[in-house]
Amino acid sequence: MCQYQAVDGHIGRWHLAHHSRFALGGLGAAILEATSVTADGRITPGCTGIYDDAHISGLRSITELYRDHGVLSGIQLSHAGRKGSTARPWEGAAPLEANGEEPAWRTVAPSAVPARPEWPVPLALCEDGIAAIVEAFRTATLRSYEAGFDFVEIHGAHGYLIHSFLSPLANQRNDRFGGSLENRMRFALMVAEAVRSVSSHDRPIFYRASVIDDVEGGVTLEDSIVLATALRERGVDVVDCSAGGIVGPVALGLLKQKPNFQVPLAAAIRAKAGVATMAVGLIIDPVSAENAVANGHADLIALGRELMADSNWVYRAARQLGVSNPEKVFPPEYAFYLGSGPIDLRCSI
Repeated sequence: MCQYQAVDGHIGRWHLAHHSRFALGGLGAAILEATSVTADGRITPGCTGIYDDAHISGLRSITELYRDHGVLSGIQLSHAGRKGSTARPWEGAAPLEANGEEPAWRTVAPSAVPARPEWPVPLALCEDGIAAIVEAFRTATLRSYEAGFDFVEIHGAHGYLIHSFLSPLANQRNDRFGGSLENRMRFALMVAEAVRSVSSHDRPIFYRASVIDDVEGGVTLEDSIVLATALRERGVDVVDCSAGGIVGPVALGLLKQKPNFQVPLAAAIRAKAGVATMAVGLIIDPVSAENAVANGHADLIALGRELMADSNWVYRAARQLGVSNPEKVFPPEYAFYLGSGPIDLRCSI
């Protein structure tokens, strides 16, 4: 979940406090928020970045925090495309002004089509510009591993740059990057190839996808099955199955949101593309989460808002699912006390 607390892309004290909650919570792995591979690929001025070697030391403080408590860590590599250069969500999320306190920057996209009619028109990328961004994903991957991350996730969802190339609602090109599905997914595959080229086989690569645009004329489930198959063939190990974002709110489609509403998307991609999937989207109840994995709908479960509301969700899940010694999900400093039964305060007087 983006925190919008970075300064020039750098990790700060807020991030350390934020991630400390989860490092102690018994997670199997944690994924750092969408982190831009270029300065102009940030959503807001407060977004984290990995476009400069100077960012590595701050990011390493996060990976070391997780590693100290036995939690794997990944990072979501992103380029916001035409959804960049905006104010933070609680400041209205509107496009920045050129002469504002935090000045606007020119955004880029597959075509000169704004994310919303009233927003600034982005610059349509030429092939050299596309190649430069692919290279930025490659170098960002190298920096990720130098910072100590165990894996990376390519952000190809929610209307950001990679997704906007895939969706015919945003991509109106007539060259080899536009038109047919094969052409529209070319950029995503180039990024996946670049990331895999510098990743050893023991480092999994995740790809976050908006599996459907949920808008007429947009990306369909059938399109995403073709994409997921091609990604698997290029070394992507897990498809993180989200939806929407090409129109409307940044990360939401028009699907009615209810608990587990995107799990069927993960199930379809897993079954028809032959790739492992991660289910996400209002996964709140431990039993539902367990069932999604046990029934073969997904291989992994991702928690966002629910984990922010309850950073001890894993412990609660272990208790609810009847795991023996559920306190063992915690580090021993917590497990010792939670496994010792009720405390008789009279013994402390």
